[in-house]
Amino acid sequence: MRGLTIARVTEEKLNQKAHPSSKKKVRVAYLVTHPIQYQAPLLRLIAQDPSIDLTVFFCSRCSVNTYQDPEFGRAIKWDVPLLEGYKHEFLPALWGRDEAPSFFRPFNYGLWRKLRKGKFDFLWVHGYGRAYNLFAIAIAKCMRLPVLVRDESTETSTKRGALKERLSRLFFCVLRNQVDKCLAIGSSNREYYLQRGVRPEKIVLMPYAVNNDFFRDRASQAERNRDALRRQLELDASRPVILYASKFTERKRARDLLEAYTFLSPDGKAEPAPYLLLIGEGTMLDSLKSRVAERGWDSVRFLGFKNQTELPSYYDLCDVFVLPSFNEPWGLVINEVMNASKAVIVSDQVGCAKDLVKEGQNGCIFQAGNVLDLHRALCRVLADRQRCRQMGRKSLEIISKWSFEEDLRGIRAALGLQD
Repeated sequence: MRGLTIARVTEEKLNQKAHPSSKKKVRVAYLVTHPIQYQAPLLRLIAQDPSIDLTVFFCSRCSVNTYQDPEFGRAIKWDVPLLEGYKHEFLPALWGRDEAPSFFRPFNYGLWRKLRKGKFDFLWVHGYGRAYNLFAIAIAKCMRLPVLVRDESTETSTKRGALKERLSRLFFCVLRNQVDKCLAIGSSNREYYLQRGVRPEKIVLMPYAVNNDFFRDRASQAERNRDALRRQLELDASRPVILYASKFTERKRARDLLEAYTFLSPDGKAEPAPYLLLIGEGTMLDSLKSRVAERGWDSVRFLGFKNQTELPSYYDLCDVFVLPSFNEPWGLVINEVMNASKAVIVSDQVGCAKDLVKEGQNGCIFQAGNVLDLHRALCRVLADRQRCRQMGRKSLEIISKWSFEEDLRGIRAALGLQD
């Protein structure tokens, strides 16, 4: 009976938000691990909505200052503002304070008191794969607060054996009854929820997006300086440019791209006509450099780590961008480069593929790990540079409809606010 009572109260709260009787703002507490460069502009936009009173609760400060990224293998400091334009607090931690988030670290405290004192109407949690996030969901349900969850999982976002898959489905038997709305980041994420028994009416699309205006404006500015960057890199303007920008880790599969690129050589010895530019750092970097050194080609360039404000210049410079990852939940770098009007090639394990990549229209989707399939995709896209530019224009058209504005509509729908 108590469960039915809680469910009834939760439903009443949702209905009250759907039919507001006053101009009182809906108070939303958002729990997230740490400040994330992609999320900051979205949080600013939500905070500007006159119907929403947003407060963000961070579990860690790890990304605020310079921090050691284990996958990049170097210290990182983002060159875009992470904390401006929205209310936020950092929760104290029992352990793991200011460390990179993991399942148990950090484990925070004080959320119950802040939710009660702040008289919040909803708790929005980013991810359910951490112990503290699950604890926070339990706190909200005890307080009879409706819970929204946004997570990245898809059928291919992680390796799952039979046992892990069964445990995942058992886990969802509990979670789906504790969460009032699931905020799907895209089609594959929505399908994942449905396959685990979440009712369709509990799923709201809140797509994974980037600050389209920022990347579009930066790419437009970069176009004026394209020739200067090309001269700096000593690139021949008559030769196409293939670009990769991500971490050099096993999961990102930059080696697959390098191997597919070697097949573009006319005889296996002479360097291919296109350039291959590789941006990033990581544990695989030295082995990739060694592989290139064996070939002795000058057409492959390793450009190191580039920060958010630097990347659009390289997006503008390329003809096609490639993300060959395994188990990639989304791939926001694809959103970024599409704002620069570029063709894209992604593996079928990149989460954004179903929504953002239209085969033959703005790029290609290849079978993850299949180097020959990736080679064929490169050949199709680069066969005609004029058609490649047409694909880029199609990318811009597609990404224009996949923006923070759709995110704002999604969160408003989840909160029961009418447009």
